[in-house]
Amino acid sequence: MNNRVFGITGWKNSGKTTLTEKLVAELVRRGRRVSTVKHAHHEFDIDKEGADSFRHRQAGATEVAIVSGRRWALMHELRGEDEPKLSDILARLAPADIVIVEGYKRESHLKIEARRLEAKDCAPLAPSDPSIVAVAADHPQAGETLPVFDLNDVAAIADFVERQTGLAA
Repeated sequence: MNNRVFGITGWKNSGKTTLTEKLVAELVRRGRRVSTVKHAHHEFDIDKEGADSFRHRQAGATEVAIVSGRRWALMHELRGEDEPKLSDILARLAPADIVIVEGYKRESHLKIEARRLEAKDCAPLAPSDPSIVAVAADHPQAGETLPVFDLNDVAAIADFVERQTGLAA
């Protein structure tokens, strides 16, 4: 795996997607080429019923590439295969300065844990996950031994991520 990888983890409604979005924008603003991997729920779909590509998948195609002058996408139907490992997905990505991974709670890449009072569960993940190296929260984290960032202090979080992944000069 040649890309640097850093993750954002947390419970449902903990602010993972918003933090990912802001962190990507900040890193891109700093001149970094950034890719992302998002772990989604079992039955997600990015294809609309009736679209040609949807019809290709419905007909049984395992992989469908959609290509235009502005973007391309590759969809892979598992058709009973196991969900691929994060490392398998990372290996398929084009080179980037860094890949931000949202979700994948149980993988071992370095991660920051997002915590919001409105999260589905407020039990901290860090105590049972040694790959969580910091916390970003919208409320005080009394007794937390890891570095703690305000969930909205994206510049400080980006500085931390660059240092952790070796991107910082």
